[in-house]
Amino acid sequence: MGLKVEQALHMVGGTGDTSYASNSRLQEKAIYQMKPVLTTTIEEMYKELLLEHMVVVDLGCSSGSNTFIVVSQVLNIIVELRHMMEMKKPLEVQFFLNDLPGNDFNYVFQSLDKFKKKVEEEIKRELLVPYYVVGVAGSFYGRLFPCTSVHFFHSSYCLMWLSQVPEELENEQGILLNKENIYWTETSSPQVAKAYREQYKKDFSTFLRSRHAELNIGGGMMLTFLGRRKKTPEHGDLCHLWRLLAEALNLMVLEEIIPEEKFNAFNLPIYGPSLEEVKSIIHHEGLFDLDRVEIFESSWDPFDDSEDDSFDLSYYTKSAKNVTDCIRAVVEPLIVHQFGDAILDDLFARYKQNVLKHLLKEKANHTILVIALKKRV
Repeated sequence: MGLKVEQALHMVGGTGDTSYASNSRLQEKAIYQMKPVLTTTIEEMYKELLLEHMVVVDLGCSSGSNTFIVVSQVLNIIVELRHMMEMKKPLEVQFFLNDLPGNDFNYVFQSLDKFKKKVEEEIKRELLVPYYVVGVAGSFYGRLFPCTSVHFFHSSYCLMWLSQVPEELENEQGILLNKENIYWTETSSPQVAKAYREQYKKDFSTFLRSRHAELNIGGGMMLTFLGRRKKTPEHGDLCHLWRLLAEALNLMVLEEIIPEEKFNAFNLPIYGPSLEEVKSIIHHEGLFDLDRVEIFESSWDPFDDSEDDSFDLSYYTKSAKNVTDCIRAVVEPLIVHQFGDAILDDLFARYKQNVLKHLLKEKANHTILVIALKKRV
């Protein structure tokens, strides 16, 4: 039975050094970079529907300052548009923040008053529309809201997570097919590649059908997630990032720090699809029109905004730490679920060294896919 994400997946909570709140600049950069797409999508929807009550859902909201960026952006877009249109018709906006039950919702809502004060400082009180923020715990690989009750779904850095580890990574005889790996890599068998592809297809199809039922006529979605440019694993894609972690785990097996059987049974519930795969599933389901598509690259190091790759050793050492902190904030709960927490500092110290060696050879980037969809009637 493959691990289901509700059992273990959530970002590291709180505000400590290893928390997601302290190590989520990579995700923050993507949200700001995609603001123009969000603006166009929201403006077109509002002009068409001229709503009095708008429902906006952020799927996979996590915790930390990023949680409220999209809320703030949507409010600003609506306020500026209504001002430009000289719109006097009243409008209220309901925001639902969704994530899995293990998410640190306490931190999210402890931060809400601070966010509201910031919004009131940025937007003139007479222009600010009434808005309400509510949390919704549950997997987006299934229904979350009543039929035709939502106008806009947003999701950033979430749809590469699967609903579970593919069950087909273990054959009918109980033989594990992805030993010494924790994800699909260039050394994985065709059966492993197929298992991940089929799980993604199943999950994304379920996601599209669920959101189509929940969206109102004229509603849409903007989805941003990690993917890949090539048909098979290539440099810079997720497989290389996770291969370095697998190498650190494997070394700890050889040193008898962790049991070999636990390592061989550990696989990540994650998949970076190609744009062709995403388009194919959307076309097959026939529920949405694909309005916009963008692909861009973002450095593994969330603090690296440069195009240059000629730096000294101290720079790369710092960069390796940045990458490690970012990955730890995301994957630590899954590691703890499988191996316990005693190995964490040792594991990520080894991982940092692996990342450093990789960065000294070549600069590494994530491939990020952005799609805007509109519901078909």
